[in-house]
Amino acid sequence: MNDIQQNIIKELHVKPTINVKEEVREIIDFLKGYKYNHDFIKSFVLGISGGQDSTLLGKFAQMAVEELRTEGKEIEFYAVRLPYGEQLDSQDVDDAIIFIQPDYDVTINIKESVDSGVKALNDAGFNISDFVIGNEKARERMKVQYAIAADKKGVVLGSDHAAEAITGFYTKFGDGAADLMPLTGLNKHQGQQILKYLNCPEHLYLKIPTADLESDRPLLSDEEALQVSYGHIDDFLEGKEVPKEAFNRILHLYKTSQHKRDKAYHRYNLPQNMEE
Repeated sequence: MNDIQQNIIKELHVKPTINVKEEVREIIDFLKGYKYNHDFIKSFVLGISGGQDSTLLGKFAQMAVEELRTEGKEIEFYAVRLPYGEQLDSQDVDDAIIFIQPDYDVTINIKESVDSGVKALNDAGFNISDFVIGNEKARERMKVQYAIAADKKGVVLGSDHAAEAITGFYTKFGDGAADLMPLTGLNKHQGQQILKYLNCPEHLYLKIPTADLESDRPLLSDEEALQVSYGHIDDFLEGKEVPKEAFNRILHLYKTSQHKRDKAYHRYNLPQNMEE
């Protein structure tokens, strides 16, 4: 393992192996601790897509609020379905909700709001591509979650994790925006380990990951979009050797997505090369 790989692993807080039982306890306690430190918070809010990550975090959220209520704390969990029109894998969302058993199962269809925004931009002379519309969907979903959180005195949970963080495979100010990121440090197969331990239906955690943001390429797999497998990403994050082509692709994605992991620049924190 070279220094670059080691530094990335340290930055993203990835453990080479996890104790699943301890990891479950740590993440639930993290969520509970936030409530104890901010008792004015009355809810957790999370969008549920039917994929591995939101299913895992949704289960953690419900487990945390149930424990908190036994400890005398007032808090609820809102699981939010956010389809754009008809969701092709809606059965997986149904199955995830059954597994999570959230306090509230809410559906907000974002199609009308996204389409109206895109139309306004097109009418103003901007050419909004299908890829950019995908980002608009992600940002609209986050906007809806924050609106629900505002009404219910809540905080928004984000399901970003190390295997997405290293590649920047999320929308800036979309699914990359949240108040709490409890899955930080986990990679894909570690998330699968935890879901298996929690008795999640196998088809949910073995499902091919997809952001499903592009209408022209519905259910496009993450790995096809990234041009590298999660297996190689996970191995990289665990300090293992990966094929040179995969190693170079991961480094390229990491470097070109650095702006997503950085805080916004202001006039007093510009990098040296930008000041020259």
